[in-house]
Amino acid sequence: MSFIITRSDLLAPQKEQVDKLMPYLVQVLRRALGSVGKDVRLGNVHCVSAKRGWWTAHIKEEIRERGGGIWLVGKVNVGKSNLLECIFPKTGAEECAKISQTGIKTSNIHFHETHGRSARHWGPSTAGQGQIFDPQRAIGDVLLPPPQPEKRFPTMPTVSHLPGTTASPIRIPFGGGKGEVIDLPGLARGSLEEYVVEQRRSDLVMRQRVKPVQHVIKPGQSLLISGLVRITSSTPGTTVLAYPFVPLNAHVTSTEKAIAINTQTHSSGVPTIARPGIGHKMALAGSFQLQWDVTKQRAGPLTSSSAVGLSVQALPFVVFSVDILIEGCGWVELTAQVRLKDMEYTGGARKFPVVDIWSPNGDYIAHRQPMNGWLLGKPKVSAAGSARPRRSMKGIKRNQKLARGK
Repeated sequence: MSFIITRSDLLAPQKEQVDKLMPYLVQVLRRALGSVGKDVRLGNVHCVSAKRGWWTAHIKEEIRERGGGIWLVGKVNVGKSNLLECIFPKTGAEECAKISQTGIKTSNIHFHETHGRSARHWGPSTAGQGQIFDPQRAIGDVLLPPPQPEKRFPTMPTVSHLPGTTASPIRIPFGGGKGEVIDLPGLARGSLEEYVVEQRRSDLVMRQRVKPVQHVIKPGQSLLISGLVRITSSTPGTTVLAYPFVPLNAHVTSTEKAIAINTQTHSSGVPTIARPGIGHKMALAGSFQLQWDVTKQRAGPLTSSSAVGLSVQALPFVVFSVDILIEGCGWVELTAQVRLKDMEYTGGARKFPVVDIWSPNGDYIAHRQPMNGWLLGKPKVSAAGSARPRRSMKGIKRNQKLARGK
């Protein structure tokens, strides 16, 4: 089994930056697998982009060499059909001519009767060869449609940003019967779109990389995301920086006003896509700690060996962070800086900053180790400030006036 991370161009603007994220992605995947994660071999993780063509040629060649049944399994709107367009090893003109001349069956599957019932026979269509599967044990006998004939330009799945475009499994053979790719319908996600006005439901899907914008959440304020999600710091006196990587509008306002908009007890000019009448369903999704120390990554030139070169331990502050996940939509990177003299401890352990998050029914929210996406794609600082400054003319003009006065 291989793990394919699709649409990786949404993570960073350059392929080299995404490649550097691989250790982080493997670590997050292992953590998501839970107790079995430590025993799973994760050397088969691929990070690809069908839009940019990142690593698709490598996977196509791997599929061509491996053969057999290649199953694409994933949730809706993760880009399976779009990926299949790029990685499917199309049959060449010479192979197609050979198939038509020799009459090789393209599916390598035929039926025969076994004790009065049909069973599938995998392998070349020659009696006595291949392995026979019991249809009661082989789920494919019940759910899979017949494969299409192998040809140079097969009928591919429809590519669309709308969920549910692939309504049934699609089987596409390749390599003169060497194998076939089976594109399965997307597995269902949560039902967050049910709480969105119908004409705006497609806004939940991230189609292109979001350029992050920094939002400052001061004490007494909250971050409101299109009226659906509210993020509020519950640690007194702590300012939180938020970087929404979601295709929705994010707005910082007073907590009192954010609660009124989120629960639909007050109307305002703040953009919202929440369906009317769902305000009473807003509930606390959880209190999340900013528990990961990202001081070294965030300190910038203070810890850079080419600049100040201080050690992290010498800094008078610590920067904590967490990524808040919104199912099927994106994530919000949160960071907070805490001075060492203000650090609180509980039982000898650090007390991390905490944020409270509200969402429909308290669902669709999770958290993970921060990816530091802001550092990967933040706006570039102009290099104009590094040039030699222009000499001030103030003193020269004054001297010229004095000379004229004489």
